[in-house]
Amino acid sequence: MSLEGQISDNKSLRKVTGKTSDFPELAKDCVAFANAQGGRLLIGIEDKAVFPPAEQRIKPELLDTLRKRIAELTINVVVLPSIIKADNGGEYIDLFVQRSQSVASTSDGRYFIRVGDSCQPVLGDDVMRLADERPGRPWETMDSRVPRGEVDTAKFQAFVAAIRASDRVKDSVKEKSPDELLTHYALAGGATLTHLGVLLLGTSVQRRNLGTAPLIQAIKYDELRQKINKWLWDDYSLSPIELVDEVWRTVQDFRESYEVAEGLYRRKVPAFDEKVVRELLVNALVHRRIPSVAISFSIYTPIVWKWSIPAACHSGSRRRISCMPAGGAMRVWPVCFMMSV
Repeated sequence: MSLEGQISDNKSLRKVTGKTSDFPELAKDCVAFANAQGGRLLIGIEDKAVFPPAEQRIKPELLDTLRKRIAELTINVVVLPSIIKADNGGEYIDLFVQRSQSVASTSDGRYFIRVGDSCQPVLGDDVMRLADERPGRPWETMDSRVPRGEVDTAKFQAFVAAIRASDRVKDSVKEKSPDELLTHYALAGGATLTHLGVLLLGTSVQRRNLGTAPLIQAIKYDELRQKINKWLWDDYSLSPIELVDEVWRTVQDFRESYEVAEGLYRRKVPAFDEKVVRELLVNALVHRRIPSVAISFSIYTPIVWKWSIPAACHSGSRRRISCMPAGGAMRVWPVCFMMSV
């Protein structure tokens, strides 16, 4: 058990449970570690203590809550929580914070860095100096440490088949071997997959460990704004491209239609255009902030719908779409285009 210092800090379990939870404060600590050398937050061990209470037990669902809340409250921060059993029998959460390859901040634009055993705010010209220390390498092309040979076989075969069947891909690219296609589309580099490769072709466990795979939630409301249905895709079994197809197939409301009189005849008009829905889904996935994971949309009756991602809101008339500035996972878009998603 490491003591509190530059790369480790103890946090009470009350910080993440019940009415005393303080996720914004926890997000600040994660940003500070990400801007320094990385580190670990040991949640469930009190300050100055070495072990958690012997009777303490951690609920597994708390790990997903941590991933989601930290992703919503930070930018360029990746956390990997796990439950550890201490020597005295008590349990605590080891929240590993990776060193960020870009400048990390809270979602409201504040910067922190770990100095010794405290988190210090980064102000003025220090922000620029912090940025100069970063290589500026795109998140998607970073090494995931997952070997090329451990891709999901079914997803890999479907990807190769879609590329070779697409009329948007040059013949010279179609002639490449499956392994060469991985490199061509920046899904792998050297002997390992990139982050983008894990998102599109990895297994559910690999995507979960990545900490940045998207989760989608859909909620339907009636005329009184009462919630009447909910769909959730949060098991990491689907790649972002597969999520687009799955959402369209699962949400039956997208395929509803209404009749319009045309003289003596009546014509059925789709309530939602499939191309529009797919484009909105792809844009939400492509332009989501990395490592943000949450994407949600709401459907109202009569037909009024709202999409939202943790970001500034851009609104229309009756149809409101919340989206964010381009800046994350932009390399997903060429692959979606080539596969005719």
